[in-house]
Amino acid sequence: MRVTAIVPVWNRVELLEKLIGKLRAQTRPPAEVLVVDNGSTDGSAEAAERLGARVVRMGRNAGFAPAVNRGIREARTEALAVINNDVEPTSDWLGRLVEGLEDPGVWFACGKILDSGDHTRIDGTYDLYCRGGAAWRAGHGRPDGAAFASRRHAAMASFTASLFRAELFRRIGPLDEGLVSYLEDVDFGLRCAQGGCPGVYVPHAVAFHVGSATLGRWNGEIVRAIARNQIVLIAKHYPPPLATRLAWPILVAQTLWGLVALRHGRGIAWTRGVLEGLRRLKHIRRSEPGNAAVFYSVVTRSEAEILRIQRETGFDLYWRLYFFLTGGASD
Repeated sequence: MRVTAIVPVWNRVELLEKLIGKLRAQTRPPAEVLVVDNGSTDGSAEAAERLGARVVRMGRNAGFAPAVNRGIREARTEALAVINNDVEPTSDWLGRLVEGLEDPGVWFACGKILDSGDHTRIDGTYDLYCRGGAAWRAGHGRPDGAAFASRRHAAMASFTASLFRAELFRRIGPLDEGLVSYLEDVDFGLRCAQGGCPGVYVPHAVAFHVGSATLGRWNGEIVRAIARNQIVLIAKHYPPPLATRLAWPILVAQTLWGLVALRHGRGIAWTRGVLEGLRRLKHIRRSEPGNAAVFYSVVTRSEAEILRIQRETGFDLYWRLYFFLTGGASD
């Protein structure tokens, strides 16, 4: 199986150079490294070309989703690895993920992503989503251990570092460019789950992630974008009767997230994002395929897995309060 590694970038040339070196050194290297440059000003595009990557210049910072979509259109292989420039894969990362796609019923493969500053701690594995419209990178912040050591079904892959069949994007569609950046992978994962395109979590495919290396953690623009896109995803995926039925979990999840943003000094950014999301409501086109019953089944299973992992590994305050106030997906 031939693989194109798609790397969307916006500055941080030193991270990109390290990543290209790691990709070239894979035990099963990609057929091509395709760098999609979002208007970098630090020589990232030129450095990538010197290192033998093919570079597509967007000419401006168009956002993560448009950059990835451009890479998907440019690639010519049967599998596509999407990987951020602040990720450092181990030497067998890609080979392990390719093995995960050997089952013809598997559409994508994601591995174990560890914190680059603490290799004993999980940065993320695969994505999960609750009835209240908030996502969680399964295992984020947890010590690595038995809970994350087994291969298992994954309904949604993080686009931080995952491998996809190219056919999946023709079947499900590209990333939603209206989301620009943040949660576009959750939206894609929800469409995969509703469309019957499962993936697999491969724990031995290990990479290390800096996380928000370009803008920094809890940057106001990140908070604004996430708050906006959480509202957009609810409008996009929840049919009105289901949104009414789940009004309480939605209110709890979104309010708690706002309180977390406030604790980090980003209350204004959160408010701006929510208002921006609300202004977009009448322009949002609902996702297909799927219906209320299918979507409800997807999110209840996903929420149940959040609860299981939280119980096994210790509750975050956010999720402890969410499940205390909502009772979990039992109705």
